Amino acid sequence: MKNFDRDTLADVLAQGIGELKLDFDHKQHEQLLDYLGLLFKWNSVYNLTSVRDPMQMATLHILDSLAAVPAFEHAQNVLDVGAGGGLPGIVLAIARPDVKVSLVDTVHKKTAFLTQVKAELGLSNVTVYTARVEQLQVPELFDTITSRAFADLSDFVNWSGHLLADGGRFIALKGTAPQDEQERVPAEWRVAKLEPLQVPGLAAERHLVFIERNKTI
Repeated sequence: MKNFDRDTLADVLAQGIGELKLDFDHKQHEQLLDYLGLLFKWNSVYNLTSVRDPMQMATLHILDSLAAVPAFEHAQNVLDVGAGGGLPGIVLAIARPDVKVSLVDTVHKKTAFLTQVKAELGLSNVTVYTARVEQLQVPELFDTITSRAFADLSDFVNWSGHLLADGGRFIALKGTAPQDEQERVPAEWRVAKLEPLQVPGLAAERHLVFIERNKTI
């Protein structure tokens, strides 16, 4: 499906949200569809994702990000590193309007898109930064820092560790979560948990990697 068929996409998302047992109201369903529409529209010019088909976007991006939402149950202040087109940050901000979500990316056209999404969807809980994460300074440290297909786990924690509050944790959205990546995590950090994800309509392997400070050091 190369055209944006809102009704069909609404059904796909609703079914997936039901399978994930997420409790969304009508406004959240509409915001997810609006976001998907903006991603589809802007992608042709801004190249936000290599996925061009809106049906694939719904599964590979929206439902993939939604599958991770329960992992953020206790989060209150989240940073999405290398946010790109807003995955998972924008999806999380829609799913959890009570959570502050910041998104950082170095590419101006991507942060311009994210700023447009924030405005059009009325996401008052979203902050967008155009910066290298290793140079980012913020008024309040984050209790959770996340990324999706962003970088090697060691780079992820090295570049953004200064932004994590005491007692906070990293949640990386990964495909296979390779063992060698986990082993390269610097000694001051440890992989606390590896959690497989089931994404509705997707047979591919997905994992969440939880990383915390190594308290034995």
